[in-house]
Amino acid sequence: MPTYKTIKIFSSLLLFTLLSGLAITHAQSQNSDSYPVGNPLGLISEGDFQPISSNVNVYGAIHTAESCIYDTERDLIVVPSMASRQNIEQNNAWVSLINTDGTLHTTKWIGVQNPGQRSALSPPLVLNDPLGSEIADGILYFADRDGGTSDSDPTVAVIRRFDLETGTPLDDIRIENSPWINDITVADDGTIYTTQSGDIGPDASSESWRIWEITPDGKISVFSVGEPINVPNGIAIDPDGNIVVVNFGNQDVLTFSPDGNLIKTEQAVQTGSDGIEIMPDGTKYVSSVTQGGISRIRPGESAELIAENIPSAASICYDSGSNQLVIPMTSQSTLGFLPLD
Repeated sequence: MPTYKTIKIFSSLLLFTLLSGLAITHAQSQNSDSYPVGNPLGLISEGDFQPISSNVNVYGAIHTAESCIYDTERDLIVVPSMASRQNIEQNNAWVSLINTDGTLHTTKWIGVQNPGQRSALSPPLVLNDPLGSEIADGILYFADRDGGTSDSDPTVAVIRRFDLETGTPLDDIRIENSPWINDITVADDGTIYTTQSGDIGPDASSESWRIWEITPDGKISVFSVGEPINVPNGIAIDPDGNIVVVNFGNQDVLTFSPDGNLIKTEQAVQTGSDGIEIMPDGTKYVSSVTQGGISRIRPGESAELIAENIPSAASICYDSGSNQLVIPMTSQSTLGFLPLD
C-alpha cells in the first residue's frame, strides 16, 4: 500500500457524527472561572489535551451555515451552523472554527454541549438559528431568533452576543417587533444595524422590509423601512462609516448615511444578493444566493462578475490574512474559497 505523509479526511455524515462525538467527549477541562467550550481537534491523553498530528488535515463540521466571519486575532474563520430548525429540535446550533485553508480547527467551539445540557451552563447557552455574524471590539454577534417551534409559535428576533476570547454568552438583545433578522453589522461607535428581510413575492408587504438600529445604550429603532430597500439582506459599514445594504429583491446596492439618508445606489450583476464585504479602498463584493455569482464593484465602476455558479452562495466574509473571500454554500453544508487579486 502507498504511504502518505499527509492524511486528508473529507467530510461525510458518518465522519461528521464521529467528530462531533469526539468534540463533546473531549470538551475543554474547566475551572470555576471558565466557560465550557470545545477544544481544537485532538484527544485527552493522561489528563492533558493533545492536539491532532499536524500532518492530519480534517475537513467538515459545517451544517447549513448561512454566514462566516474572519477572526483576525486567531487567524481563523468563525462559522455558525444552524443544524436542525427550531420546529425539529430547539437550541442545537453550534459554532465551528475553520483554518484559512479550509481544514477544520475546532469542530464545535461554542455549542459543544447537546441541547439538553445547555440550560445547565452558567450562563445558559441558547443558539437556535444563527444567520448573519459579525465581530466587533472583542464581541461575536449572531442574528438569531426565538420561537418557531411549531406553526402556532411566533418568532422574535434576537441578537446573540458572545465573548470572542472565551465563548461565554453575553446579554441578548431582543427586537420584540421583529419576527426575524438576517444579517448584522456594527459601527465603530458600537451601533448595531441589522436587516429584516421580511416578505418575498408578488404579495409581499414593503412594510416588512426593515433595517433596525440599536444604539450603544440599547435604544432600538427602525433605521429604514420599505423602498428603496427590497427584501434587504446583507449589510456592512463602508470606510466612511456609511451603512451599505444589498437587496435580495433586485440588484440594488444601497449606501445610507448614518442619519438614514440614501446617498448612493449601485447595482450588482445579479439579483438575489445575500452577503456583502467592503474593502478598505471601498471595493464591494456581493454574493447572489439564488444565481451563484460574486459581483465586484470598484469605486466609480460598474459591477463585474468574478465567480459564478456557486450553489447557494450566502453571506460571504473576507479573510484579510489570506486575501480571500470565504463563501458559505448553505445547501451544500460547506465553504468555498475565492482568492482575490
